[in-house]
Amino acid sequence: MLSTLTEADISNGVKAIAEQIGQCNPDGKFVLVGVRSRGDEVAARILEQLSKIGIEVPMGILDISLYRDDLAHLNSNPKLQGSELPFPVDKAHIILVDDVLFTGRTVRAAIDAIMDYGRPAKIDLAVLIDRGHRELPFAPDYVGIHLETQRLDYVDVKLKGTDGVDFVEVTQNNKA
Repeated sequence: MLSTLTEADISNGVKAIAEQIGQCNPDGKFVLVGVRSRGDEVAARILEQLSKIGIEVPMGILDISLYRDDLAHLNSNPKLQGSELPFPVDKAHIILVDDVLFTGRTVRAAIDAIMDYGRPAKIDLAVLIDRGHRELPFAPDYVGIHLETQRLDYVDVKLKGTDGVDFVEVTQNNKA
């Protein structure tokens, strides 16, 4: 194990994202869209923090299972959970939320999925953890935690709503 993040670290990361979003969008003219799974939980936590500073916005959930380019590596039968976007996507300012930004492939899949719902005016990206090592040209607009990792390290995010505990563990992958 290389490093860990605690419940307090995760909470502080969520608060940092909410503060950044609030500072850049004080008018509240945006919607949050969390990527299943765990990005939706991070989005719900950001939503809670935004409401504490007087910003109330709608939130949606995006299932990108069928948009991933690594289905062969994951599972031959992905578990579809469905998307819930209770607002029009056309002309919306969307803040896409995920737990970890790594290669950028999840972001690409999420943007493809959003575009099937309509054409937003703008898409920003908020991530709890930016671990670097991009393969695609995506940069987050809002970051809770910058985490130094090696390319082959594994970042395991556990969140209470999904996993029963808030914890992040970075382990070294010894397979070269």
